[in-house]
Amino acid sequence: MRWKRLTERSVTGLLIAGLVTAGLLPVQAAAAEPTDLARGKSVTASGSHGGFPVANANDGQVNSYWESNGHPAILTVKLGADADLRSVVIKLNPDPVWATRTQEFQVLGRTQNGTGFTSLKARAGYVFNPATNQNTVTVPVSGRVADLQLQFFSNTGAPGAQVGEIQVLGTPAPNPDLTVSALSWNPSAPSETDSITIQGTVRNAGSAPSAATTVHVSLGGAVVGSAPVGPLAAGASAPVSVAVGKRPQGSYTVSALVDPTDTIVESDDSNNSRTTASPLVVGQSPGPDLEVRSITSSPSNPAVGAAVSFTVAVHNRGTGAVSAGTVTRLTVGSTTLDGTAPAIAAGATANVAIGGSWTAASGGATLSATADATNLVAETSETNNVFARSIVVGRGAAVPYTEYEAEDAAYRGTLLTSDAERTFGHTDFATESSGRKSVRLNSTGDFVEFTSTNASNSIVVRNSVPDAAGGGGRAATISLYANGQFVRKLDLSSKYSWLYGNTDSPEGLTNRPGGDARRLFDESHALLAQTYPAGTRFRLQRDAADDAAFHIIDLIDLEQVAAPKAQPSGCVSITTYGAVANDGIDDTAAIQRAVTADQNGQIGCVWIPAGQWRQEHKILTDDPLNRGQWNQVGIRDVTVRGAGMWHSQLYTLTPPHEAGGINHPHEGNFGFDIDESTQISGIAIFGSGTIRGGDGNHEGGVALNGRFGKNTKISNVWIEHTNVAVWAGRDFDNIPALWNPGDGVEFTGMRIRNTYADGINFANGTRNSTVYNSSFRNTGDDALAVWSSKYVKDQSVDIGHDNSFRNNTIQLPWRANGIAIYGGHGNKIENNIISDTMNYPAIMLATDHDPLPFSGQTLIANNALYRTGGAFWNEDQEFGAITLFPQNLPIPGVTIRDTDIVDSTYDGIQFKTGGGLMPDVKIQNVRIDKSNNGSGILAMGGARGNATLTDVTITNSRDGHVLIEPGSQFTIAGSPNSARAKR
Repeated sequence: MRWKRLTERSVTGLLIAGLVTAGLLPVQAAAAEPTDLARGKSVTASGSHGGFPVANANDGQVNSYWESNGHPAILTVKLGADADLRSVVIKLNPDPVWATRTQEFQVLGRTQNGTGFTSLKARAGYVFNPATNQNTVTVPVSGRVADLQLQFFSNTGAPGAQVGEIQVLGTPAPNPDLTVSALSWNPSAPSETDSITIQGTVRNAGSAPSAATTVHVSLGGAVVGSAPVGPLAAGASAPVSVAVGKRPQGSYTVSALVDPTDTIVESDDSNNSRTTASPLVVGQSPGPDLEVRSITSSPSNPAVGAAVSFTVAVHNRGTGAVSAGTVTRLTVGSTTLDGTAPAIAAGATANVAIGGSWTAASGGATLSATADATNLVAETSETNNVFARSIVVGRGAAVPYTEYEAEDAAYRGTLLTSDAERTFGHTDFATESSGRKSVRLNSTGDFVEFTSTNASNSIVVRNSVPDAAGGGGRAATISLYANGQFVRKLDLSSKYSWLYGNTDSPEGLTNRPGGDARRLFDESHALLAQTYPAGTRFRLQRDAADDAAFHIIDLIDLEQVAAPKAQPSGCVSITTYGAVANDGIDDTAAIQRAVTADQNGQIGCVWIPAGQWRQEHKILTDDPLNRGQWNQVGIRDVTVRGAGMWHSQLYTLTPPHEAGGINHPHEGNFGFDIDESTQISGIAIFGSGTIRGGDGNHEGGVALNGRFGKNTKISNVWIEHTNVAVWAGRDFDNIPALWNPGDGVEFTGMRIRNTYADGINFANGTRNSTVYNSSFRNTGDDALAVWSSKYVKDQSVDIGHDNSFRNNTIQLPWRANGIAIYGGHGNKIENNIISDTMNYPAIMLATDHDPLPFSGQTLIANNALYRTGGAFWNEDQEFGAITLFPQNLPIPGVTIRDTDIVDSTYDGIQFKTGGGLMPDVKIQNVRIDKSNNGSGILAMGGARGNATLTDVTITNSRDGHVLIEPGSQFTIAGSPNSARAKR
């Protein structure tokens, strides 16, 4: 088990408390001596100069120092909780080479519940002299604060403020301190047929009452249940009990974490978790037990309309044989097919041929197979009979979940529907909803009820709940029922939504309430304790305790999540290097040690087991020679594998701008910096950013960034709540010796959600690279982009070329495009489904952002675009579903073919004014239906170039099928079916 970390201060406190309790020390003598409360705490600055980062200010070494990038300058130490201060000590290197200098500064503080800083010591000048005071200044202060701030105004010895070491001396103020103890389970020796309950005790070991909170229980590193914990007085305890259901045979570490979201300010946040010394062992019950191991389809990659047949591998993991005749059932879309299994001995596997076939539908589907579908066999476990996987066909990604729209469900509430122009940016919930509709629940008893068509043991809810009055989000809950039975409370939050401001510049938006709002939705997800079959009625309901002012439900995803994968042979777990799942303590050092060992050839690959792993610094290669102010040297020759994106999850609680350390705030304090030959699969990366760049250039960070190089492959990674999910490329002048653009980089099975900027951007000469079979929802800029930027080694060679975006599903970009190409040649956009863009096109080719020119060919083929386009830039620019924007530079060689453009907000295809030429555009076999506020095809008044239409059908366009505005130098040859161009 992991013992509570005891500092010297906490050991002293425990000793004094014990003496007081025993009557051996008078109460008045029990006050703890002041200690350095700043050591190891987060420290931030308004700016830093050169190679003197803010992390040097409290690293315990007086010979390293922080220097600001001018005056005035601010240095802030976050103590974590209120403390009663005695003094602040500022040190510089005492070496005599440091000349005497006077620094003028003010001391301020802010309480843990405060919103602003107040003065603790007025502005004054302090002399640092190696000879007289060893370059150390002590400033007496008094007051109770959680954040201490120094504001510097001048320094006679340097152009910026300088701090070698800051110490904040004081004693912790009264605060709660929540701990977990006495974990046990009932029954004590369960089998697979027993329902298990985990029991424990939550104690407030602190000196002040604690508010109500929650305790999470994890088995094998995965959260399996939670229980409420009521308010606790100082010293009080409360029992907790969490039913975790039946579990398959195996050994499970048992852990509990109280206050999992760190909402309660405590005197010690490092002791909130408890892991039992001995595992929970679930025995196998005698008898048969069938499970599906795999589904094989023939053909394996079918075309749309092809007849597909299936074979299912059924394994008997039990101790008893199963007679012939059990039914193995496969569902795909609305098709249900059965096969009859032969007799299967204990430990044996049978390949069951499924009768009939499925007609392959565009976009693919989820295949779900169930062993013993008619329940003929009494099995030791009935929870492991279902197996699901995806099959890719035609357009879009073959996602493993089924999506259900709230407006198509049964509901009691208010249906929200967007206006005709799908107005964005003015707190418009329906515009930001999938399908431009959602359901608002206002009162107790309001609900949305979905009837599932697939087996599932997980749920994702896209929702909106109100922001806190002062901004920063608030927690909420909603009640989940299955077939009328309460399942659990689902935790919702508005922490990552609600951006305010009337500007369309993303850096101008703020987290502070006021005026119009956008980015109104976020998502919550949960693994459920059991598998629910197709036909289950899942209800999201406002119960009395679900007291947010409103809940808006847009959609849910239901997915049958496979059990955690086993540790591969040759991989070494991060637990070997000291990481502990679900304890809320930063595991970065352990993860970094494992990655470094792999990079050095000491291990075969890095294994991240099932569990929640806290990461507060990006994984990279520590290289002080190339660091400068920030380390931007990535990892290479590394393989990282996880137990699955639902199971192995990295998360951060510290916003990047508050993290300090060696990571640039723009790139964040989480995820991986990649330089070459790296494979990552089967994990999730959850950031903590809440804004793109507003509120003082606060940043959301980047999950995967770096040069990427060759032989880098990323698969089945879930990324959420970041500024950018993936940025492939670095500027050449960022360590020229390491120039290494992405070449042949592959992304597959990605799940990218709720970013503040791009999903995946192929920049800085990335070439021959692919994003395939991946899904994107609610990105804050281009979901996918090729940016052939000029910040490269050789502009004649390092061009973004021959990249491919294939079979992806993109939904609800709340800013910019579904897919964008900025310059380059040979790039392809094929077989994608894009829907519900807020303000920009589904697909855009453009020469803004100063790219290298377009040349050669660019292909847009076999895409489906629904409800895309919109108005932006003060609502003055109206964008089509597909827009070509040649800002000064030409866009030659474009082919648009085999595409459906449906229900566009403005034009279907738009040739935009920009000054550049758009020659010889080919538009072939394209269907455009219902351009709501525009034309089927529009050439704007300043457009230049020509296009040829072949087999183009346009219907239901408000402003005509083809419109060439007066003054346009754009010509169109050919006419859509039975339509004529008009001027």
